Amino acid sequence: MVKQRVRGSTTGRPIMALLDLLGRRWVLRLVWEMRDEPRRFRELQDAIGASPTIVNARLADLREAKLVELDPESGYRLTALGGELLRLFLPLHIWSEKWAKVARPK
Repeated sequence: MVKQRVRGSTTGRPIMALLDLLGRRWVLRLVWEMRDEPRRFRELQDAIGASPTIVNARLADLREAKLVELDPESGYRLTALGGELLRLFLPLHIWSEKWAKVARPK
């Protein structure tokens, strides 16, 4: 596997490539919107409020990363790898709620 440079890293290590992908605007929101069921392009666009150009670019990024696939019958959906990533984020989500109470009290 050839390592490619990504933003913020000269090593191209997989974790840096993943963080680069996930740090792109709207990527995590798109993954979240597909958490329960496949969604059509227009549904995703309406859900996140981004332009069609941006939604198309982010979906292309996620498809290239093998996290999302297009089913002509039902729309865009998470692959097994994308679903696994989402499940790995759930503990981080729980932790972030605790962190927010301490770091950013109301």
